[in-house]
Amino acid sequence: MGIPVLIIGKSGSGKSTSMRNLDPDKVGVLNVASKPLPFRNSLKCVNHASYKQINQALKANNLKCYVLDDTQYLLTFEAFARVSELGYQKFTDMAVNFYNLIQTVINNTSEDTIVYFLHHSEDDDKGNTKAKTLGKMLDNQLTLEGLFSIVLMAINSGGEYGFITHSDGSNTVKTPLDMFKDNIIDNDLKMVDDTIREYYGFNKEEKKK
Repeated sequence: MGIPVLIIGKSGSGKSTSMRNLDPDKVGVLNVASKPLPFRNSLKCVNHASYKQINQALKANNLKCYVLDDTQYLLTFEAFARVSELGYQKFTDMAVNFYNLIQTVINNTSEDTIVYFLHHSEDDDKGNTKAKTLGKMLDNQLTLEGLFSIVLMAINSGGEYGFITHSDGSNTVKTPLDMFKDNIIDNDLKMVDDTIREYYGFNKEEKKK
């Protein structure tokens, strides 16, 4: 049973940059929008990644760490492809496709596999920050954050980048009890990955091998 992790944030908040310290030999990057990564790197990326390609990679489970970059574009691109369709069924289908992707992580990967969903955020009518979808019709079908036990939020405050680890009531951030002591940590996905693995004892299992 793999672990899906949601990282939300506005464009330019440092979500993609957080990959900078990941080991190229130990991570698979599935780049939905195919944009160049914002740092010099040797990470191997699958560009134009579709649901089919992502699901195939996860089910093969050749790695213990995957990053799905800009997963909201999975919703957006499907919406563009089906723009001429009338009715509400397409919104149900889009919700089901995203739900099934998360279920692939949970049900078709090993328990020490972690999959990071980098996802744009938006502010709702009350000014609270949440994962971006395609509006209320899709929100009525899918409460995105409800499918994740770990939700971090990327921020850029005056050029200082970080991840928020605990909610102040104005966002949908959540993390397991005592996983992160600080409310704001460096936007370093390698450090986040190490912390999650330490919390669940995955590192101990690796040392025994």
